[in-house]
Amino acid sequence: MTNIKNFFVLLIIATLMSCSSWQNESAPHAWLTPGNKINLPTPTLANDIDRQQLLTVTINGKSDSLLTMLNVSQDKITLVGLSLLGIRLFKVIYDETGIKTEQAIALPQLPPANQVLSDIMLSYWPIEVWRNNLPDGWRLEEESNHRSLYDTDGRLIIGITYQMENNRREPIMIEHYYFGYQIAIQNMK
Repeated sequence: MTNIKNFFVLLIIATLMSCSSWQNESAPHAWLTPGNKINLPTPTLANDIDRQQLLTVTINGKSDSLLTMLNVSQDKITLVGLSLLGIRLFKVIYDETGIKTEQAIALPQLPPANQVLSDIMLSYWPIEVWRNNLPDGWRLEEESNHRSLYDTDGRLIIGITYQMENNRREPIMIEHYYFGYQIAIQNMK
């Protein structure tokens, strides 16, 4: 009986994985608020990043967790999201050709994969790079352990909290106040 159960579980997973598709965006962007789209900086970063992280996303009081593998090197970002059972949810590649997204399993309670990529880039990329891409009148400010994005009316749109970990300044919380979600980040390695 266990073999039959395992077969059906594998069959369901294979069916879900076959439903995955690649989407390609040649003009990489993200939404700060409805009507305020921002072009993402290039995927180039001075230092390589290789992180395995546990992300806990909270939207409307409901939380869901996923494992991510983030790799930034050679002008390329790769972000892979896995369920806690190890099933791949999405893969995002951002390089000189644009953003390619493979959504294997849609989870309605999580922000879109390219939005998560934008939030991660906002937390790791230098503030000067982002300032050049902001809409007119928007401000990105930084203190020792916090980065804040404000709109033209001075409303806080995104807040990022950092802590020192292994002699590195690491993001531990991303709060998108306009879209109403939080991403708690725990580095696994």
